[in-house]
Amino acid sequence: MTTILLIDDDPATLEVINECLLPHFRTRIATRGGKGLELAQLSPAPDLVLLDLELPDMNGYQVCSALKRDTRTAEIPVIFLSSHTDMADIIRGLELGAVDYVPKPVAPPILLARVRTQLRLRQAQIYLADRNLHLESLVRERTHALEARTLDLQRNQELTIVTLGAIAETRDNETGNHIRRTRAYVRTLVEYLLQQPAQLERMPIEEWELIWKCAPLHDIGKVGIPDQILLKEGPLDVGEFEIMKRHTTLGRDALREAECGGDTQHPFLRIASEIIYSHHERWNGKGYPEGLSGENIPFAARLMAIADVYDALISKRVYKPALPHHKAVEIIVQGRGEQFDPLIVDCFLVCADTFDTIATGNSDNAPPQPIADTSLATGLIRGPSQPG
Repeated sequence: MTTILLIDDDPATLEVINECLLPHFRTRIATRGGKGLELAQLSPAPDLVLLDLELPDMNGYQVCSALKRDTRTAEIPVIFLSSHTDMADIIRGLELGAVDYVPKPVAPPILLARVRTQLRLRQAQIYLADRNLHLESLVRERTHALEARTLDLQRNQELTIVTLGAIAETRDNETGNHIRRTRAYVRTLVEYLLQQPAQLERMPIEEWELIWKCAPLHDIGKVGIPDQILLKEGPLDVGEFEIMKRHTTLGRDALREAECGGDTQHPFLRIASEIIYSHHERWNGKGYPEGLSGENIPFAARLMAIADVYDALISKRVYKPALPHHKAVEIIVQGRGEQFDPLIVDCFLVCADTFDTIATGNSDNAPPQPIADTSLATGLIRGPSQPG
């Protein structure tokens, strides 16, 4: 049942108000401000307070302020009662948080109407607050579900990328954990570059992340290269090398098919295509498949190029021994401004020790991992510019 708290020290006023309210509501009565504050904190809390401005121990303004400061009573509507009709007094009470003002002597019909109005407003506020809490709870649940779904989609996407890369690796049994290593190399370069404010403007942060996530796909096109060429244990002749170079185009075209003929530009497909198609381009324009040079080479492909070459250099092949880390670093440095983007070579030098750690922790002798791929080469691998 709805409870009204009356705080007034005038017995005649209390009698009139009580007779007016009791047929409809339960009442609590206090004749002092301090007692009124105590009754306001009882459970269940009153639904409304009728408060006289003039009390023996404290004035109504002080009582109202105390009610509004206490989180347990702050939301209870307060209606002031007073024989004073000075506008300044009324405004002061409203500024303290009161919702209405009823003059004395009290007219029961007017008081009852105003009490009912404020109780309806209070009920509406409670309903809206509960509704908002419910909606907030639903939003949180939906948000959590969406976040979980997004994470699942991201994991599925990454798993798909790695699986496709692993399919390419099954065509070339010499590459071991190449995909795992090159993915980690590219991520290392990306994370270092993102520490430089100027680089952040190059692309959205989501696309930076896609670069290393797409790295395992860089040689996916090798699934279309004949075994007698892909698995040849010696250097490729000119004709064979021309066929080998087609893996960049084969991989790019496969992704274009996924893009419905290139009608869409999903960042994942675009960046993956750039890596697949252009990671054998050279800074000086002497790479393939298009002979792009400098900034015309997609940035993601320039990152992939260094990761791919470094890993090819430190890996053993049937036609060459694995080079030590320091020698691979020397060769990368020699290619600065020729084969590789100078900026990325400088970045590589800062991160070189991390590359070495990644290579050591993911050697080809490590237990099989669901990540793999093949790689390109430098002059030490199947002849100049030939892929490994």
